[in-house]
Amino acid sequence: MILESALLDVTPGREEEFLAAFAQARPLIAAQRGFRTLELRRCLDEGRGSRFLLQVGWETLADHTEGFRGSPEYREWRALLHHFYAPFPEVEHYGEPLVTA
Repeated sequence: MILESALLDVTPGREEEFLAAFAQARPLIAAQRGFRTLELRRCLDEGRGSRFLLQVGWETLADHTEGFRGSPEYREWRALLHHFYAPFPEVEHYGEPLVTA
């Protein structure tokens, strides 16, 4: 499994609006070929309540980079969510765990 990871810095004051939009967007990604898991977590550190960690599990890298990003659903995802970010997030992909405990 490939793990997609992104730190999402939402414009302060728009967190609840973002979460409502994310609830609309989640089914768009969950229906994609190769989708495995999704977790969205809010930062608990003082002064960081507008930061969220998104982690999505995919079967393969191509399922995300070619499949989802090339789909009509991604265009909807982008329209629902991308205007909340300042700055725009860097998305990274990770392989299988090297160490677990």
